[in-house]
Amino acid sequence: MSVDTTTTVSASTSGPDGKDVRRVDRVIIRFAGDSGDGMQLTGDRFTSETASFGNDLSTLPNFPAEIRAPAGTLPGVSSFQLHFADHDILTPGDAPNVLVAMNPAALKANIADVPRGAEVIVNTDEFTKRAMAKVGYDSSPLEDGSLDAYHVHPVPLTTLTVEALKEFDLSRKEAERSKNMFALGLLSWMYHRPTEGTERFLKAKFGKKPEIMKANLAAFHAGWNFGETTEDFAVSYEVAPAATAFPTGTYRNISGNLALSYGLIAASKQADLPLYLGSYPITPASDILHELSKHKNFGVRTFQAEDEIAGIGAALGASFGGSLAVTTTSGPGVALKSETIGLAVSLELPLLVVDIQRGGPSTGLPTKTEQADLLQAMYGRNGEAPVPIVAPRTPADCFDAALEAAWIAVTYRTPVFLLSDGYLANGSEPWRIPEVDELPDLRTQFAQGPNHTLDDGTEVFWPYKRDPQTLARPWAIPGTPGLEHRIGGIEKQDGTGNISYDPANHEFMVRTRQAKIDGIQVPDLEVDDPNGDAGTLVLGWGSTYGPITAAVRRLRTAGDAIAQAHLRHLNPFPANLGEVLKRYDKVVIPEMNLGQLATLVRAKYLVDAHSYHQVNGMPFKAEQLAKALKETIDD
Repeated sequence: MSVDTTTTVSASTSGPDGKDVRRVDRVIIRFAGDSGDGMQLTGDRFTSETASFGNDLSTLPNFPAEIRAPAGTLPGVSSFQLHFADHDILTPGDAPNVLVAMNPAALKANIADVPRGAEVIVNTDEFTKRAMAKVGYDSSPLEDGSLDAYHVHPVPLTTLTVEALKEFDLSRKEAERSKNMFALGLLSWMYHRPTEGTERFLKAKFGKKPEIMKANLAAFHAGWNFGETTEDFAVSYEVAPAATAFPTGTYRNISGNLALSYGLIAASKQADLPLYLGSYPITPASDILHELSKHKNFGVRTFQAEDEIAGIGAALGASFGGSLAVTTTSGPGVALKSETIGLAVSLELPLLVVDIQRGGPSTGLPTKTEQADLLQAMYGRNGEAPVPIVAPRTPADCFDAALEAAWIAVTYRTPVFLLSDGYLANGSEPWRIPEVDELPDLRTQFAQGPNHTLDDGTEVFWPYKRDPQTLARPWAIPGTPGLEHRIGGIEKQDGTGNISYDPANHEFMVRTRQAKIDGIQVPDLEVDDPNGDAGTLVLGWGSTYGPITAAVRRLRTAGDAIAQAHLRHLNPFPANLGEVLKRYDKVVIPEMNLGQLATLVRAKYLVDAHSYHQVNGMPFKAEQLAKALKETIDD
């Protein structure tokens, strides 16, 4: 496999305009500007064209929590980073090769991440004394020599955009809003990106506002033409399609939340159950509610509740009624839903609890990423209330993780936590669209009639009589004649489901519910140890997969022996996890928390796992992890 390291220039030719065209193996671009400058849209459009071209890619959107942060300030900077390549890549990249800074705040907030020699495109129109003073520039960085280490391209983006749109019946303010399309056109020329998809997008988005549509198209084309004609951009770059990076199939670019939404719909179809979402909007999970609400044609019903508790209550009711029930939220919402999750454990009904983790505690960092809800998912309920936990590792993997979580929920009659995070939710990558016959069969059998015979020969329905293999209780649709039964939060009598305060029965039920979760059949943990001679194992979970794998590749390329394993199932753990851990002298667990998986591993397996962690709201960088892992190997 290729290694995610430095950019390599493999060839140089002359383009039709006489300018130098250099072929490179990968590029990292970061668009940065005010939260109203359209950086997320610009990055998304560049990403879509890159995906259609056939490159492998990974993205990192980063934006303020405020709906409209103060203009021109550091807290108001919004950015979008895209890493694309002609080979298999795993992360959005550690440092951008190109920074597009729409104002002084964007430059100051991002320049520390830009390596020496990189290209910096700045919108000079925004570098006024007032704008620079607002972010602490005493003098212009464009003139004081502080950017001499970079290839700086000063471009009056605003002026050029307004000039390009002077024939349109727009105010100057309206024309200025299209400067992001000018920047997109310029970068599209610079990296030979297709234009047809963006043109179609703009025509569809602004179809009801023809003047705005034409203005955005004109700005986009003006940016392309500027790159082609100006002497300041003497070089453009080509990144060939990643022809060998993907198995054969049909691909599309997909974000984690979109993949998860599609996974839920696919699960409902494979289970032959209607999909019901009971949810309350919360960042970064709201996109799932928005997406699922579009798919009533697939039997999806969405309910936007008045609060988190109502959302999960409705979902649990839908599960009782025979639906594949889902509730979506983030960490603060999980806290509010915890009592109803405990009720679902007691009722033993299938329910998917989707937690798109973000920085905490409390409101915390709504638009930043974290992995700090693992212990909350594991233990955040009163009493002994075990819940299975599944965690996807990449944006595309969210689709498969949703199917996996649904299978566990309906097979074992239990709520299931699906732990994604903001990095996965908003990031994107190519996804191979599966064939229908590749999807698992999730169909389950509802109770049809009596399942127990009393001593006097009477046939009755016992709602808590269990399947001997899975320990799951029968799922009976309300209103089915003869299957009437009581539900509620008070302890049930084994078998009958009647209210019981008997101490021995309570202990039996607690142990049985735990045994049901412990007995879930999850795949063995796969270990990547090419030569079988590594002394150090890196164990990860969730979205750390990309940075960990990139770091491991770097170390192996440098000659270090290191093994890697990644957990999808966090409760129960794979049956072979203990045996795997004992094979290695050192175990390192990188996490975006203060060591929650490390705590669980140490407690369960008595292994002295080394915890490496950060909680700064951003994903790990591959070079950062490689350095830390190298120190562990050499220690």
